[in-house]
Amino acid sequence: MYNAFKLSLSILVSSLYPKARSMRRVQILLLLAVCKWVVTLAGRPLGNVPAAVRREVYDNGRIFDITHMINPRMPTWDSKNGLGEAVKLVASMKNGSIDNLSEMKFSSHTGTHVDAPSHFIEEYFEAGYDTSTLDLKTLNGPALLVDVPRSSNISAQVMKSLKIPKGIRRVLFRTLNTDRKLMFKKEFDSSYVGFLSEGAKWLVQNTDIKLVGLDYLSVAAYTDLNQTHLTLLRSRKIVVLEGLKLDDIKPGLYNLHCLPIRVLGADGTPTRCILME
Repeated sequence: MYNAFKLSLSILVSSLYPKARSMRRVQILLLLAVCKWVVTLAGRPLGNVPAAVRREVYDNGRIFDITHMINPRMPTWDSKNGLGEAVKLVASMKNGSIDNLSEMKFSSHTGTHVDAPSHFIEEYFEAGYDTSTLDLKTLNGPALLVDVPRSSNISAQVMKSLKIPKGIRRVLFRTLNTDRKLMFKKEFDSSYVGFLSEGAKWLVQNTDIKLVGLDYLSVAAYTDLNQTHLTLLRSRKIVVLEGLKLDDIKPGLYNLHCLPIRVLGADGTPTRCILME
């Protein structure tokens, strides 16, 4: 490659020098030739690149990715058509750009995400309680994964039956939503399982839980959206985590790590969440 480069430069010099008015012009032309050569080499595809592998479990089964991958066929709120194109390539190396550059466009409550207190309370929105104000300590630490009885929404009676010990601060509730693979179906399903306001009230009054996680787009049942969210978000001390991927993980105690995107003014933001044994 180096010899070919020298030959190309020699040919270029011999062809240009007689026409050049000065050595400076020759130097500029040589510099342009070098730049073009470098760009050409950089744009060549790498040979024998293996296909990318996306994993759900890491470190020999010790780390579980509980984040749903944002993709065109995932469900969005009250839509039959799914998310659709969320990532668009605006600059492409195939079309002559020096790099690939994409832009993303989707709701702040897409996929696995957190809710801010401002999501349902206007006073909190005006005061700036967006997702960047959520306590990272609450979003990271020991968490209990529990299986909810599959027959109903999460009522006060269901909460009592789970017998969550005092001192548990983070609970991920796996429901019939996971069994039905609702987060893998592009059409929104309003029959998903969620909290009723009485269940949320019982949680607030009788447990130490400060993080509530659920396996569909809303922690609140479709028929009880407003009051359930108000009950959970009013204190600004409980973090709501929605759209979790809890398939094939045993119930029990794990270390939860969630880091929402830091966006000023956002009433919700996607987050990457993992469980570690």
